[in-house]
Amino acid sequence: MKNIIRRAAASAVLLLMLVVLCSCSKLTSGLIKVHTHTFYPYFDTVGTLSSYALDKEEEFNQNAAEVNTVLEHWHRLLDIYNEYEGMSNLCTVNRLAGQAVKVDPDLIAFVKYAKDMCILTKGEMDISLGAVLRLWHEASIAEKPYVPAEEDLREAAKHTGFDLVEIDESAGTLRLTDELASLDAGALGKGYAAERAAELLSKKGVTGYGLNLGGNIRFLGSKADESPFTVGIRDPLNPEELALTLNLADCSCVTSGDYERYFTVDGRRYCHIIDKDTLMPASYFTSVSVICKDSGLADALTTALFCMNFEDGFALISSLEGVDAVWIWIDSSIRYTMGLDSVISLV
Repeated sequence: MKNIIRRAAASAVLLLMLVVLCSCSKLTSGLIKVHTHTFYPYFDTVGTLSSYALDKEEEFNQNAAEVNTVLEHWHRLLDIYNEYEGMSNLCTVNRLAGQAVKVDPDLIAFVKYAKDMCILTKGEMDISLGAVLRLWHEASIAEKPYVPAEEDLREAAKHTGFDLVEIDESAGTLRLTDELASLDAGALGKGYAAERAAELLSKKGVTGYGLNLGGNIRFLGSKADESPFTVGIRDPLNPEELALTLNLADCSCVTSGDYERYFTVDGRRYCHIIDKDTLMPASYFTSVSVICKDSGLADALTTALFCMNFEDGFALISSLEGVDAVWIWIDSSIRYTMGLDSVISLV
């Protein structure tokens, strides 16, 4: 049964990062030649597509170009800071809050999916939290960073909730019924886009590829020698060391943590993942990773689990088929679901 956890101790794991270990695997015919392509600056991060499929360079380059097109498309649609000629995106919808905005059908599909994820996570992953997230963003980029006032956060929270999002599929429009409401896809966009790229490659029959979009990792099949891909979680106090590794194939591995995007005020660190109940950065864990087939689902769940206590988060994961998770606390303790027993190795 899945409702079992495993416990482990890791040495001083205070800062964690998912990395794909790219050492070549040996085949009877020699070494796997790995093709790689880097994408930037989609979703304000660095992305990498890697092939362990023994495909020809020109074939890989064509696949990389098509993935680039997909990522650029979704980056533009979900951008909340910039608008682009010839399209209405989330930035447009937010700017024109109160008005019905004609948008690409893909954006409507994304918002519908985001609503489903909001319902699944009981509101812990909610792209309609934009009014609150904007206050935290402004505070973090100020010349002298500060913590938003509680009364301002509470006021902003009045302008959140999916009941303020009007989706008209027949007209092809989105409308925020509250002029002070806004959408923010940061908790879901990278994973959703990565899954759309994986979907494109899968339809072409591509296997043996790995896409890493800023730590949102999506594998298609296994390597050419049928071995899995290895994902490691590093021990930050010993950067050359790993706390644990996962041997994975044909699935996603996504992590949310408090270690990459944060700012400091009066010696205290504030991360970018905001708890909808407290309107403050979540502080249950240092890192949460979710492993499942769909990268969009994994992205949504990592944000949600990061904002839930362990008992509630474990109950959510246990209710979902084919989904596993790893939780890491600031005291370096680790728990993970039983489904990972055969693929996890503790260092």
